[in-house]
Amino acid sequence: MIIESLLDTDLYKFTMMQVVLHHFPGAQVEYRFKCRNPGVDLVPYVEEIRAEVNHLCSLRFTERELAYLRSFRFIKSDFVDFLGLFQMNAKYISVSPSQTVPNEIDIVVKGPWLHTILFEIPVLSIVNEIYFRNTVARPDFDEGRRRLAAKIAMVRGRDDLADIRIADYGTRRRFSRQWQDEVIRTCVSGLGDNFAGTSNVLFAMRDDVLPLGTMAHEYLQACQALGPRLRDSQAFGFETWAREYRGDLGIALSDVYGFDAFLRDFDMYFCKLFDGARHDSGDPFEWGERLIRHYENSRVDPRSKMLVFSDALTFPLMIQLFERFRDRAKTAFGIGTNLTNDLGYTPLQIVIKMVRCNGQPVAKLSDTPAKNMCDDEAYVQYLRQVFEIRR
Repeated sequence: MIIESLLDTDLYKFTMMQVVLHHFPGAQVEYRFKCRNPGVDLVPYVEEIRAEVNHLCSLRFTERELAYLRSFRFIKSDFVDFLGLFQMNAKYISVSPSQTVPNEIDIVVKGPWLHTILFEIPVLSIVNEIYFRNTVARPDFDEGRRRLAAKIAMVRGRDDLADIRIADYGTRRRFSRQWQDEVIRTCVSGLGDNFAGTSNVLFAMRDDVLPLGTMAHEYLQACQALGPRLRDSQAFGFETWAREYRGDLGIALSDVYGFDAFLRDFDMYFCKLFDGARHDSGDPFEWGERLIRHYENSRVDPRSKMLVFSDALTFPLMIQLFERFRDRAKTAFGIGTNLTNDLGYTPLQIVIKMVRCNGQPVAKLSDTPAKNMCDDEAYVQYLRQVFEIRR
């Protein structure tokens, strides 16, 4: 089977899940799947996907896995105790051919946030791997190894790149579990200290590397329904996060309402409270320049803060960003598809996004409009008005 461990997911799923347990245990949510690739027909694979999801719902955390999670200072013991009882439930997820769009599939996850939050990453991994094993008869792993070696060669041995830090963020878009495992092991040996770790908790445990991640868009989206007032929902999300982690996991996500709205909310208090911010849409060079100016205007030394880049990164783009900002701020780079699904085949651009929380529409309005996903256009327009988004 494709997923053999509940740790085979991104760290930020656990960090968000702990916040849900402690602050929003009664929240009800809905997620929906979307494939952005034109002309891709996933309908023939519905039964395979269902079978893999059923297997996923049979898994439990092992004692070794729970002990590993318990070893992190930011993971609280009651959360690990809860995970010891946790099991995904198939009644919260449905997989079927679309009734409205030919050749598309509907994957809907609906239920308590606490019991549905872990579906996204493994289900995306399942869809990816099923698609590629059905469409690529003989994967050209040698080509993938050649491409990976060329990327590593761009960095290895260059004194001017000695401080660059690269992480694997590619679980949701990977060609296969086997290939991601090989990519991480190759990066560990080939990149040495330049390899910062992986977002995948299972491989971090197996390969003794650092698991990385803080929050994702769904957390700040859910705060639209859970906070005291819509206009204050982003600040409410940051404040709640800080109360939970007390200084740990201090990277704020900057594009749920666009960067202008982020900077308005990310005032001097949050600039000093958080360790940095993560870029995930829009022009990364403009983002970095504006964030540095914002720190300076807030009387915060940007050299003490982290700029995390994670949007559609390639190695050449990463090097350009590092060279631009290296002496002006701390930098880190999370590379996804370009690491774990670069064998010469067109990757799937698939997502599972939260669309409702407590019966209310939720949305993100990023600086890359194609990434937005909401089933209620009236709500999107209201959100634009509330957060003064002019685009």
